[in-house]
Amino acid sequence: MELPLHLAWSGLRAFDLDRPRLRMGLYRIVLTEGMREDLIRYLDPGLLVEQWPVLRTLVGPAVRSVWESAFGELATAAQA
Repeated sequence: MELPLHLAWSGLRAFDLDRPRLRMGLYRIVLTEGMREDLIRYLDPGLLVEQWPVLRTLVGPAVRSVWESAFGELATAAQA
């Protein structure tokens, strides 16, 4: 998957989603840089919940807090 320049403006833009490390990188970029439309287009809700315990360590505390406050399932996944 290739991210547009407004998301991946510096560095890697193409991500092999079969590679967990690259998939996490894509999700981190979209979570921190994305607008609503980007979140809908590039994030899979089930995969986000599944990967959240690790992914939450890759984003800053403000991003983590906003997402866990808005989506209880992420807060629950973080405690698992």
